[in-house]
Amino acid sequence: MISAIVFVPLFVAILYVFIPGENKKFFKIGSLSTTILVFLASLWLFVKFNPANPLPQFVELKKWIGFGLNYRVGADGISLMLLILTTFLMPLAVASSWNYIKEREKEYYIMLLLLETGMLGVFVAQNLFLFYIFWEAMLIPMYFLIGIWGGEKRVYATVKFVLYTMLGSLLMLVGIFYLWKISPEHSLYFYDLYSLEISPSVQILLFAAFGLAFAIKVPLFPFHTWLPDAHTEAPTAGSVLLAGVLLKMGGYGFLRLAMPIFPEGFRAFFPYLIVLAVISIIYGAAMAFVQKDAKRLVAYSSVSHLGVVMLGIFILTLKAYTGGIYQMLNHGLSTGALFLLVGMIYERTHTREMEKLGGLARPLPVLAGFLIITVLSSIGLPGLNGFIGEFLVFIGTFEASKTVAAFAALGIILSAVYLLWMYQRVMQGKVKNADYMKLPDMNLREILIMVPIVILYLWMGLYPKFFISKFEKSAKFMLEITNKPQIARVIQGGGK
Repeated sequence: MISAIVFVPLFVAILYVFIPGENKKFFKIGSLSTTILVFLASLWLFVKFNPANPLPQFVELKKWIGFGLNYRVGADGISLMLLILTTFLMPLAVASSWNYIKEREKEYYIMLLLLETGMLGVFVAQNLFLFYIFWEAMLIPMYFLIGIWGGEKRVYATVKFVLYTMLGSLLMLVGIFYLWKISPEHSLYFYDLYSLEISPSVQILLFAAFGLAFAIKVPLFPFHTWLPDAHTEAPTAGSVLLAGVLLKMGGYGFLRLAMPIFPEGFRAFFPYLIVLAVISIIYGAAMAFVQKDAKRLVAYSSVSHLGVVMLGIFILTLKAYTGGIYQMLNHGLSTGALFLLVGMIYERTHTREMEKLGGLARPLPVLAGFLIITVLSSIGLPGLNGFIGEFLVFIGTFEASKTVAAFAALGIILSAVYLLWMYQRVMQGKVKNADYMKLPDMNLREILIMVPIVILYLWMGLYPKFFISKFEKSAKFMLEITNKPQIARVIQGGGK
């Protein structure tokens, strides 16, 4: 079932190649149907998953290349939730493109389906070589999505995105070669690598190689500079998937690979990673304040909110670790929805400059309603999804270090200010352009895109146990692998 979920989008994309491009309606409906089918299949996994078992389930193992390079896929609780997040966002991204993309539609939907296969493969791969193939493969469709269907500066943003990610990926590939050489029987199975005996000095080098690739993908400060350009120039669906899924792969890489395989290396970098996470929270919020473009503001908010995610993962207390994983899911929903709504505003006004907008709540009351609840979700209002993840991260961080928690909590205050200010400038006040009074409000398709997201805001905010119970055993197990006594002493020392 996992292989079907991963590769059905690829097979449909290959099928599209042989269909004439004039059949635009076929590509729209076919892509939406495919992504909905994949989502329903992933829900079957969700139902059948045993949350009491922390190890990968639905495992498929097949001989592939040999020399330890096998095809092995499976899903533990963490993988499962990120898989569900991806398959949930894909139909929404496809549906959001129906009126937005008007040129080369066949190629566009091919790239979206190829991207889905790459993203899903990263989360279910259980062999490091297979993980790397999916990790690199997803760059190709995203390269074309931004480079062909992006904004005016799309070429610059695309080249910057690829150069940054390729640099980190090449260093990770060198580390994979080394692990393949020293592992028994050349096994690159994750759980074999966790038990490898590697000298501390080598662990430091390997953690740096893997950690750089993942820090760029998150992105952590100062490796974030590719993100605002990529987000701003990407088409709406590209921004949704970039924020909702691709950025999560950096955090996933840290907790699945870099930290448990190289615990001594993580210990050496631990203080610096905590500092970078806190800087990302405050710096991302400060940069969001000065943006004039609403989409660029949301992009910098991702830097800040993902700093919270990484703080939760790095601090290595169970509450914070669980909260960091939960916040990955929350961020995927809230920030993905913000990009969807900003895209809807742009389709109507043909501008994202907040100074040129204002008073849009009058002609667009339904859109304004969805935007305010999404803003409140993103800033962590109690009762909505964002609150639970942030609360767990900060209470877990407080247990480890009161000072770190105090600095990091500034991000919550700042996010409330810049996101509410953005809403005020766009939706409230006087209508600055008389033509805006004639703008059409959200249509049925756009409402149907947003309704399931809002339902999840409330569900995840009011009954988080339903979701957390699926991955808490896996999270605790991964934390036990990573959280060696010497690392625990570092954390305790930081809290004194």
